[in-house]
Amino acid sequence: MQAGAEIARRVWRAARLRRLPLWIAGALPWLVIRSAPGLIAWSAFCAWDWALLRRRVAIEWSAWLDGAVPEMEDSSALLAHAPTPVAQLQQRRLLERLDAALNRQQLRAIARRRVTTGLPWLLGSVVAAASIWFATAPAQQGGVSAPGAAPHASAAPASAQLLVRSTPPAYTGVAPAESAPQDLQVPEQTVLSWCLKAPAGGLETIELSTGQKLAPGRECARWTATESVFWRWRGKRYTVKVIPDQAPEITVIAPTQMVQELPESATHAAMGVQVRDDYRIVRATLHMTLARGSGENVRFTDREMPIPASANPKRRDWSRNWSLAELGMEPGDELYFFVRAVDNAARPHTVQSPTYTLRLPAPPEEAEEESAAMPMLVKPQSLRSQRQIIIDTEQLVADMRSTKMSEEAVLERSQKIASDQGALRRRYGQFLGEESSLFADGDDDHDDHGGGGEGTGGAQDILHQYGHAHDEAENATLFDEETKKVLRRALMAMWDAEKALRALTPKVALPPEHKALEAIKQLQQAERVYLHKTAFAPPPIKEEKRMTGDMIGAASYRRAQGGAERQVPEDIGLLVAALSGDGALPALWTRGAHDWVRTHLQDDAQRLAAQGAIQDVADGCLPCRPVLRAWLRQGAGQGQVLLQARPVVETPFTRAWREGNKP
Repeated sequence: MQAGAEIARRVWRAARLRRLPLWIAGALPWLVIRSAPGLIAWSAFCAWDWALLRRRVAIEWSAWLDGAVPEMEDSSALLAHAPTPVAQLQQRRLLERLDAALNRQQLRAIARRRVTTGLPWLLGSVVAAASIWFATAPAQQGGVSAPGAAPHASAAPASAQLLVRSTPPAYTGVAPAESAPQDLQVPEQTVLSWCLKAPAGGLETIELSTGQKLAPGRECARWTATESVFWRWRGKRYTVKVIPDQAPEITVIAPTQMVQELPESATHAAMGVQVRDDYRIVRATLHMTLARGSGENVRFTDREMPIPASANPKRRDWSRNWSLAELGMEPGDELYFFVRAVDNAARPHTVQSPTYTLRLPAPPEEAEEESAAMPMLVKPQSLRSQRQIIIDTEQLVADMRSTKMSEEAVLERSQKIASDQGALRRRYGQFLGEESSLFADGDDDHDDHGGGGEGTGGAQDILHQYGHAHDEAENATLFDEETKKVLRRALMAMWDAEKALRALTPKVALPPEHKALEAIKQLQQAERVYLHKTAFAPPPIKEEKRMTGDMIGAASYRRAQGGAERQVPEDIGLLVAALSGDGALPALWTRGAHDWVRTHLQDDAQRLAAQGAIQDVADGCLPCRPVLRAWLRQGAGQGQVLLQARPVVETPFTRAWREGNKP
């Protein structure tokens, strides 16, 4: 078996050498004309031909030996497979004869008879390469000799004479660059210079998309990059994309919540900050404010600490696990902190993070239930707290289960607890402007709730029936909207508890009583509100005009009726109308179009496309007019819906007077 495999490898080697000249010669035409696709195609053909020849040799090599070597006696197949002892004996005899008869010259002769040179394939490769070369050669020659293409051929070396230099601001740390005309991406406030190596006698200009024209000559033309533009030189456009300087980005890693409540057993508090900038961070500081005390006796202590710089000037990473002793925090204290960062821009950007709060809860106090958001009101001694009401209600429910109470006793105790709940509800209701309520005691009622209407001409209240109120009792307080929402929730729960108690169902009154207690506790947690210090500088008073009665220049107290603002200026409207046809455009229309596009199209890609349409229309391109018209109309946006106020105010009194229902 090994001897047969060795003979097959020798035959395969001879066949490859026979076919190798075809594979090499067929690639030469494609190398001469420098055609990469043709060379790839010929390589694919060689791989296919190699695989096909390999398969032929693997199948027919024994038949090739029988026809070329008579000593094999048509028994070459035994070299690959000899299953019987007689066949193995014949195999050994054939191997002895084959060593003397099969030499290198004999193998070459077998390959010449069995493997062709493939001249048709070589001829096809040469013809294909020649066809491609003759098809492309006239176009290349015509590009040099044709008169119409001569300006394009000379424009390439001429444009190479123009050099574009970019000098970024020093604070960016970006090195200046110089290149041939191409698309650029530069930082904001970069100075671009266009210089000619060998300026010709004629005047050549560079047109910017903003309408500005620069004339490089003996002196370089310069422009400061404040916005993304494109510029045109000898009919070709190049884009300059301006990268604005970004403000620093501040990320607070720890704590993860804006208000972090520490456990009562906490001894440390973690803080982590990341500051990023596109060029350099000049300064980053951590500002901390410690609040201690409650009610009106709250003291604030400020502290400022710089965040150290790192090896990379573009970022600062800082973290620290503070001990509460280092922060000076005690139970019941709150620590507010924020981070402020400044970059190195020409006009430095100052960024401040949101304010985070670390709260160390105070030990629970059972007696304190009144919200510190209302420190000026003193609770009477006879007013029972919400927790006492809950305790009384739970005791009543337990007594009703354990002992057999009479209906009179249940009614008396339930009504008493309901009265306490109503008194507490009315006390909290004063903070929302309430004056009276249902189930009020007799001494709390006003005189006008009872009789006495006959003495005043009837029970009709003309002021409340025909008057026009401009305020609400609930808005006449000094609390913010969040505090009012919590108070409303507490009052609604107290209402439900009071109704259940008066209905002799104390068990049903327990859930709303607990809800009212939770709302009161929530008000306790909001006893301190941290606000950044702000300063207001009023305008100076002109003493020479004070108390003189001079009204010249004073604004009228009457509010003028708002009119519809003009969305599109008149010159832009005329331009849009003129762009609908093929007629002449208004005079100096490019200046108005450039101003309109610059102010109303904020996206760089849209603005550059609109400015390109302005250049095309200015060059006389009629099909470009609808494009420019669409960009101008897009800048106008959607029409504004203006709600006009009525000139007169109609009140219930005037409506009743007009209808004839006089009081």
